[in-house]
Amino acid sequence: MNIGFYSPYFDTLGGGERYVLTLASHWSEGHDVKLFWDDESIVQSAQSRFNIDLSRVKVTRNIFRNTSVFKKLFMSRQYDLIFFLSDGSVPSTLAKYNILHYQVPFGNIPYSAIKLSRYQAVVCNSQFTKGALDRRISGNAEVIYPPVSRVPSRRIKKENIILSVGRFTEIHAAKKQHELIKAFTEGIKSRKWNGWKLIFAGGLMPGDQGYVDRLHDLAKGLPIIFEPNISYNNLIDYYQKAKIYWHAAGFGESDPRFMEHFGISTVEAMSAGVVPVVFNGGGQPEIVDEGKNGFLWRTIDELLDKTNTVMIDKHATAILQTNAIEKCKQFSVSRFCGAFDGILKEMRL
Repeated sequence: MNIGFYSPYFDTLGGGERYVLTLASHWSEGHDVKLFWDDESIVQSAQSRFNIDLSRVKVTRNIFRNTSVFKKLFMSRQYDLIFFLSDGSVPSTLAKYNILHYQVPFGNIPYSAIKLSRYQAVVCNSQFTKGALDRRISGNAEVIYPPVSRVPSRRIKKENIILSVGRFTEIHAAKKQHELIKAFTEGIKSRKWNGWKLIFAGGLMPGDQGYVDRLHDLAKGLPIIFEPNISYNNLIDYYQKAKIYWHAAGFGESDPRFMEHFGISTVEAMSAGVVPVVFNGGGQPEIVDEGKNGFLWRTIDELLDKTNTVMIDKHATAILQTNAIEKCKQFSVSRFCGAFDGILKEMRL
């Protein structure tokens, strides 16, 4: 089959792009797969960031940007299947079959019944996204959790590291790194956290450098390390060494769009035996079972208290680590690929 993949955010290489490209890699094993993008270097960049084999995937002209509707429809007819990651819209397409994927729970989506009728499947990345998505779209949507490869195990001693992974951006204060710096400051002041350090890792676009500069100002004099645009191997190293994983996306927000819609980095951390202490919102409660494989918090005081518990109670922490590793099996790459192969079977492709 001739299969096309489109994300309007390929250049950001975030969780949504990992979702799309993992599927592109899988289907390229037996089909002709293309990415709609105007920069061929995206393949090499994605392979480096995500450690995904895209050697069989090709890049073709992006017909879904700066192209007339008529030409877009004409070009899309050449494809047996097109997979779209939505930016809040329902793209026009005349491909034989189409899949529409939502990473973000847009509450009101403009569309026509004719355009939507071109889609044989609508997929969401979590129950949270499905539940908060425009009900006219989400009614028949299927949840397929993101694919998360387990962090390779190494027989190394864990260090007193709190790790937080997520894009550095001030857009809606996405990952709330500034809030975590304030919380860490309180922990250091209590003198209970002597010898601990906080590490922030994640992607950084040029336009977000100002936010990182402000984070550096907040972190002056503290044992805090910043790792923007970290390599895959270095990130894996931090996962293997860290004891605690922090995540604060959604803290102080009421709009579902600004929550953590799933939490790939949380699962990655858990697979390496890092105990998650994450904000109780968005898709995180679908990953973390309170007190069994990690902790959920709603206030900074809860974050500090539950972090203290992990630091102090070594026996309880060992149990949390074991359970965290076990929970990650629910989000495997094989389950993800199998679920989408099932959709192809339903389409009789």
